[in-house]
Amino acid sequence: MSCRCSPGALALLAGVAGTLSAQSAPQSSFHYPDAKRVEQVDDYHGVRIADPYRWLEDTDSPETKRWVEEENALTSAYLAGIPERAQLEARLTTLWNYPKYGVPIKRGDLYVFSENSGLQNQPVLYAQRKLDGKPVAILDPNTLSTDGTVALSAWDVSENGRYLAYAISASGSDWQEIHVRDIEHGKDLRDVLRWVKFSGIAWTKDGRGFFYARYAEPSAGGAMRGVNKNQRLYYHRVGHPQSDDELIWDDPNEPDWLVSAQVSDDGRFALLTLSKGTDTRNQLYFIDLVNPGKPKVTNPVVTLLDQFDASYAFIDNWGPVFFIHTDLDAPRGRVIAIDINAPRRTNWRTVIPESRDVLRSVALIGGEFAANYLHDASSRVRFFSLAGQPAGELALPGLGTVDEIRGKPDEPELFYDFVSFLQPRSVFHFDVKRRAVQPFRVATVAFDASAYETKQVFATSKDGTRVPIFITARKGVKLDGRNPVLVYGYGGFDIPVTPSFSASRLVWLERGGIYAVVTLRGGGEYGKSWHEAGMFERKQNVFDDFIAAAEYLIAEKYTSSDKLAMQGGSNGGLLVGAVMTQRPELFAAAIPAVGVMDMLRFQRFTIGWAWTSEYGSSDDSTQFQYLVKYSPLHNLRPGTRYPATLVETSDHDDRVVPGHSFKFAATLQADQAGAAPVLIRVETKAGHGAGKPTSKVIELAADEIAFLIDNLDMRDAKRAEVTR
Repeated sequence: MSCRCSPGALALLAGVAGTLSAQSAPQSSFHYPDAKRVEQVDDYHGVRIADPYRWLEDTDSPETKRWVEEENALTSAYLAGIPERAQLEARLTTLWNYPKYGVPIKRGDLYVFSENSGLQNQPVLYAQRKLDGKPVAILDPNTLSTDGTVALSAWDVSENGRYLAYAISASGSDWQEIHVRDIEHGKDLRDVLRWVKFSGIAWTKDGRGFFYARYAEPSAGGAMRGVNKNQRLYYHRVGHPQSDDELIWDDPNEPDWLVSAQVSDDGRFALLTLSKGTDTRNQLYFIDLVNPGKPKVTNPVVTLLDQFDASYAFIDNWGPVFFIHTDLDAPRGRVIAIDINAPRRTNWRTVIPESRDVLRSVALIGGEFAANYLHDASSRVRFFSLAGQPAGELALPGLGTVDEIRGKPDEPELFYDFVSFLQPRSVFHFDVKRRAVQPFRVATVAFDASAYETKQVFATSKDGTRVPIFITARKGVKLDGRNPVLVYGYGGFDIPVTPSFSASRLVWLERGGIYAVVTLRGGGEYGKSWHEAGMFERKQNVFDDFIAAAEYLIAEKYTSSDKLAMQGGSNGGLLVGAVMTQRPELFAAAIPAVGVMDMLRFQRFTIGWAWTSEYGSSDDSTQFQYLVKYSPLHNLRPGTRYPATLVETSDHDDRVVPGHSFKFAATLQADQAGAAPVLIRVETKAGHGAGKPTSKVIELAADEIAFLIDNLDMRDAKRAEVTR
């Protein structure tokens, strides 16, 4: 590994200059903020584990705040001293200035969708009355704060198009407040619903109210770190105070259950989905909403599926027949029909059978099923009749992702989006009857994508598993082992990582970089078995897959270890942390963001307990044994030369609390034996990532690329040389 230091870095590296080799690099001369060590030792099933930086879990203490301020000052000085930093931010600002669109929903005669004109901190909600009509802003979140840190999260419009119910969050917190707006008059009503978290909004078709989920008000000081349990489902009537809301479902005996609701398109049924943490298996209940305007909205809650034996997602209904997307006896997914008047399993009917590709979602639109599949982690959209007969496929332009498909069962209008690594998200209208596609909103960016290409290759993991890699690079890039490569991965929670667009990746490509995205076990790219192969005691498979991809890129001469960087966030931050502790020599730089770094204590904060269905828990003696083997915090070793590392977190992250990153950074700084910097960047007035203002996103991207340039020797004029 080598580190060519910028003038800013040299100012902080007293006595260190020029190029530092991995073999002879002296210890870093960074003067890191003082982080005291305390005598905190925990007993895990007879094993004593020290936690000397436990005090950093208390984000509100004066000591922690001082440490954060000093760390941020150090990081800011370093990054500001990188000569390319200002130019990067300017170029990022130019590239980010393109329109970003959401897929519309139709309510009454309104088409409602989100749009960010380019550099707005938050997207604006618009409505138009015809497909080609003039859009009118109905909610601009940018007016809700002076710095863009109040963001729109969940929202929905009543079926008659009269009311907008919308949730906002401040400074990136998962906590939400729901408000109701009269669309025609452009004014909010008095309705304010508090202590909402992990909730959607589901209107009943009469427009009188909606379902939502909330928690009890947390104790004083517990909002940011307190455990979130005992979620309840309520029905709110427009114009009434929250205290009048009707409790629809709760179960004090099951504090770990989460609940969500949706209303069928015909308005007849409310569907309740019950889950345990992040486990994909769930229960499904329903309520017959006949006469929802009565003083009580509900008839009895009817149990339909209560075994927690598979995932069940309600698609829609045709009278009493419910169409369900499930992985029961079909790890890659299928569609079944259940007649609620004869719900015994022996009466279930398969409508769309399991295929070789993974069925990620299904919508009933224009009397047909639109089925969204993944084929080697890129999208395919196929149509089926209500009887399950194939009815064609939607033509897509190449390797890319369809995230959302929207429409109504009895109307032939289908909207979908498409995005790739080189093309921003655009939205299209598809006429189901005429099989005709037309653009609804097409985004363009000031970048010549024709000079670049994306291809998919396959590495072989430690146990022989085929691991796909998307590689985006300049056409004709020379494979001489000298290209800087940034590798990204996630690998968890059944979440697929598919082609996506980012202006920051374009800047990386312009700078001669190659961008590689690895399809890891633990994700949802190949179905249930692929996900389960990266859970619990099999989590090491995820790290092995990522390491195999890095070794493939080196073996195929895309890059070398001193030009290789890795990045990931949340569960991907855990991935980066685990890999850099297991193979520190394989990478020159690492950017773990908002990562789950303490695998022994994650379940003790906010919603962390819900991840035990993915990871396991140190409270279990057997699960502790495998968790401690890969927990990033607990596998750092003094005297080890680690890659240049930029740890990222936020002061308002109430999902993966910042104590994870604080303790990891303090330990890594103490253990680092090489000259490579170990820095932590703590964003203020921000959370886990959702809703972050555009201005902050651009600043972060500029910092990241500058950090990589400074630590991958990217000032070489021959970088990413193109074969002529």
